[in-house]
Amino acid sequence: MNLKQRIEQLESEFGSITHWEDRYKKLIEMGKAIPDLPQDLRTEEAKVKGCQSQVWLHAQLNSKNQVEFQGDSDAMLVKGLVALLLKVYSGSSPEEILSTPPSFVAKLGFEGNLTPSRANGFFAMIKQIQNFATVFNYMLKSRVNS
Repeated sequence: MNLKQRIEQLESEFGSITHWEDRYKKLIEMGKAIPDLPQDLRTEEAKVKGCQSQVWLHAQLNSKNQVEFQGDSDAMLVKGLVALLLKVYSGSSPEEILSTPPSFVAKLGFEGNLTPSRANGFFAMIKQIQNFATVFNYMLKSRVNS
């Protein structure tokens, strides 16, 4: 499944949930389903700046030149937001990440239903994912050109 298909799947899943309390429960379930980030990856460099809770994101390229993300948070709802972003972006090429605007956030209704500090943190996570993709994209293009 490509990035756009994963977004469509999430839009469909969350679109069928009408109450925000149920959407929060789904996010928390998603957070519980992802593995805890190993302690050695919970570094200062991996912390996402701009989040009220502690959030760590780690990224690496796999053998297919797709970005594989791992992440975690010390807050359950925020860990659910991390899980949602991992589901969307992990397994995508850097170029695919950079060419797909995060418009799904508005379609899922998170902009208006998260507290301002959580929404800012959520967008900080997306920005960090895009930063990783930018670096990996540059690395891949440098390999081709050298």
